[in-house]
Amino acid sequence: MKTLNSTLILLALTLFISCSSKNESELDKAAQQFTLLVKDADAANKIPRTVTAEGEIHWTNPRFDWTEGFFPGSCWYLYEATNDEKWKKAAEKFQSLFEKHKYKTTNHDLGFVFNCSYGNGYRLTNNKDFKNVMTTAADFLSTRFNSNVGCIKSWDVTSGWQAERGWKFPVIIDNMMNLELLFEASKLTGNDKYKNIAIAHANTTLKNHFRDDNSSFHVIDYDPETGEVRNKHTAQGFAHTSAWARGQAWGLYGYTVCYRYTKDEKYLEQAEKIAKFITEYKGTPEDGIPYWDYNAPNIPNEPRDVSAAAITASALIELDSFSNNNYQPAIDKIMISLASDKYTAEVGENNHFILKHSVGSIPHGNEIDVPLNYADYYYLEALVRLKK
Repeated sequence: MKTLNSTLILLALTLFISCSSKNESELDKAAQQFTLLVKDADAANKIPRTVTAEGEIHWTNPRFDWTEGFFPGSCWYLYEATNDEKWKKAAEKFQSLFEKHKYKTTNHDLGFVFNCSYGNGYRLTNNKDFKNVMTTAADFLSTRFNSNVGCIKSWDVTSGWQAERGWKFPVIIDNMMNLELLFEASKLTGNDKYKNIAIAHANTTLKNHFRDDNSSFHVIDYDPETGEVRNKHTAQGFAHTSAWARGQAWGLYGYTVCYRYTKDEKYLEQAEKIAKFITEYKGTPEDGIPYWDYNAPNIPNEPRDVSAAAITASALIELDSFSNNNYQPAIDKIMISLASDKYTAEVGENNHFILKHSVGSIPHGNEIDVPLNYADYYYLEALVRLKK
């Protein structure tokens, strides 16, 4: 028995060392690629978002861009992984380009923008100025909360394509990702007002966004006066009744975060239900990288969405630490696929983004089969989480 136990321990140790070595190799390759992307961004003094149809880097909109926090956030993860000061310097430089956006009241994505950038920066450096930026952003994000609805309003509907939909108070599943900033703000200040908004939003979303199979609608439109549901729609998915792949990943990640901060079992149960839908869906390809919509009409001749896979992998790593379910096989499948030549670019290629083959919005004809800065962010987050 002693010999058997020793053999099992040796096998486990060998596997651990092998996995750790592979993880370090993937982080090293990502760091090499990102060094080149930071050089490009330094020269332009802009934040890279994706690649245009002409093969050029598409930069974030300086007026406001929901993706602007991911690039400095990726630098913070590389700083955490390597302890190399160059990543800290880069993160601080690029997040400073949008600090003034903390005062925005017209956008729901302040959580994405400031938690992924300044939030990671504060976590790693304890810089009090970063903390102040986060709490200010949380204050302005909170202005979009409607107590009648019990949610933060996603898009304004007075102009643009949103105005054409007939919505009054649209709430998208993506908004679950902006709650982490509010939870953090309560933690940092001792003021529960932020947390209470996050909990109300999570509870209302739990009530109205999910179908019997635990897939999610993309958009729920509410009556701002009564809080009643007016429409259950999509904006970036194939159809109102379909399961938009990145939306499922946002929900999984969001409810895992809610459980982290509250330890409320209903959030853990919801995260597990979404994980079950994602990991057991019969139409997902063998490599675990989903099509852009689980119900897209021309499968298997539809684009994959690597960003959805990266978000899912990172969320599953955290969920695995909370749940009695075993998500390691699903994590391994996705992470091995993402690290393969099919999805990870060779150093110097892909306009210096790490991952290939993501999708922004097919219905809008935007960012189809391209690299995206948030795909890289959540992939790096997953690698760092695995390293820990």
